[in-house]
Amino acid sequence: MERVTDVPENFAQSADEAQENDYDSFAEVYSAESENSFVNAYYERPAMLALAGDVAGRRILDAGCGSGPLFAALRDRGAVVTGIDASTGMLALARRRLGDDADLQVVDLKDPLPFDDGAFDDVVASLVLHYLEDWGPTLAELRRVLRPGGRLIASVDHPFVAYTFQDPRPDYFATTSYTFEWTLSGQSCPMKFWRRPFHAMTDAFTTAGFRIAAISEPQPDPAARELFPDDFHNLSTKTCFLFFVVEVPPSATGSDD
Repeated sequence: MERVTDVPENFAQSADEAQENDYDSFAEVYSAESENSFVNAYYERPAMLALAGDVAGRRILDAGCGSGPLFAALRDRGAVVTGIDASTGMLALARRRLGDDADLQVVDLKDPLPFDDGAFDDVVASLVLHYLEDWGPTLAELRRVLRPGGRLIASVDHPFVAYTFQDPRPDYFATTSYTFEWTLSGQSCPMKFWRRPFHAMTDAFTTAGFRIAAISEPQPDPAARELFPDDFHNLSTKTCFLFFVVEVPPSATGSDD
């Protein structure tokens, strides 16, 4: 699920009073605002597509597909895409965007995935893992549905952002929850996230059986320089998201079948 803003304006000190992340209640306004926002359209999505590279003919699972902008971009590049999301409201928007023949399913990433072992060449998880307190079961399932040699391409909140924009600052080495409110067309949308230190992220990937192929802190798309001059300068000099490419080791025989 994508993010509308890069740096939250209203941090809360805990998640004790936070409501569940209810994307159904603001699916329409969220999708509209994220469609062409600087941080989504000119930073996060281009970075995910660049890391994915040539996807023609590849079977890709879009885990947390939201209203489908990344799904659409991957499909336009020749991939065979399946999208899953826990929000029926967001999937309804994805169906409107992608057409009735798009493979879209209501699936919560906390649950077992309804796919066979090795069903996909790639999984993309765009700004979704930081909604989860425990990455372990989800990463195990994502690894299971990837073929040997397959890739998981994921973007998450950068730990620098999650741990430094609060006062007092939390324990960096602890995995803790935090909340802030998005304001979308005047509508207040309380959101809950989980922050974890960098080493906890890499440990989670390797514990699940992945090997790390790339870690990226990309620059925004140069096309945004004229469209969003202030945001472009800000994100060119300050980090926002962290990107990973992790791989399932090839089978012992060397075959990727």
